[in-house]
Amino acid sequence: MRATESLAVRPATRLPRPVVIGHRGAPAYRPEHTVASYELAIDLGAELIEPDVVVSRDGALVVRHESELSWSTDVGSRAEFADRRTTKEVDGAPCTGWFAEDFTLAELRTLRAVERMPEFRPLNTAYDGRFGILTLAEVIDLARTRSTAERQIRVLAELKHPGWSAEEGLPMAELVAEELRRLDATDARGSVLLQSFDAAVLRELRARLGEQGPEMVQLVNDFAEGDRMVTPAGLREISTYAQGVGPSVERVLRSATGGGSPLVTEAHRAALTVFTWTLRAENAFLPEHLRIGDVPEALGDAMGVARQLLALGVDGLITDFPEYAAVAIAELALAAAA
Repeated sequence: MRATESLAVRPATRLPRPVVIGHRGAPAYRPEHTVASYELAIDLGAELIEPDVVVSRDGALVVRHESELSWSTDVGSRAEFADRRTTKEVDGAPCTGWFAEDFTLAELRTLRAVERMPEFRPLNTAYDGRFGILTLAEVIDLARTRSTAERQIRVLAELKHPGWSAEEGLPMAELVAEELRRLDATDARGSVLLQSFDAAVLRELRARLGEQGPEMVQLVNDFAEGDRMVTPAGLREISTYAQGVGPSVERVLRSATGGGSPLVTEAHRAALTVFTWTLRAENAFLPEHLRIGDVPEALGDAMGVARQLLALGVDGLITDFPEYAAVAIAELALAAAA
């Protein structure tokens, strides 16, 4: 059986076709969360771009993978900020570094982005220092600028650690709701979708922005909490405040071989779309049988994973390599038309 034939029969979904979601842009080729990364993701076929959102000391919504800045910016080399280095508890463990909530937006603007995973993506270090830190508003503006009548580019914004922000006196749900209203981005079919691992922040935003507010995706971790979320009852509960669910690639694939009903099928029964995270092509991030060679940073058979996920009926692939997902989805369309 050819690969395209295996995709011909696909479970029904709530979307007319699966979508490509550029995870922090296209970080396989450019440092994540930069203008260059988002622009390239769109050029490679992404219909959604996915920024992570944290909060500055003065309440600005800025785009970084985590509040801790040392892995993805040059803050560690900036003598003027040496005294900002501190240790905080993150996800129950001590973390030492520089944190966004200890900087104003003006101070964050002085930092430059660097490659976060140079051991896997050494070519990206050529772009270190070329780009600054973006705000959520700037990413939304970029998506709107790149949208056309034929192709809408949307933003799937992930809200990071909202409980921690609240403890710092920076209530993320309130700040996000205010910013989306200011940007006229509160419509369900508008520029912005929201996602988070934290159900409480999504529930609060649903209450603040109403039933016709932005679409929301409940991200699901790979721990016991996530196990409860993906039961039939858990998925029905999610559907009371969100339109989608975001499990990991590994969780989706495990569910299809565990003897029960696949997760994607159960989510669709609860009227939820399924966006999976995160499709990467390096051997280190692939199942053993899809690795090519023994070098962790070498590229393996990511197309094999994409095809498996699409065959299970996922609605969107969150990926560092948007072109892989775009090719796999094009195969799917060809198979369905044959």
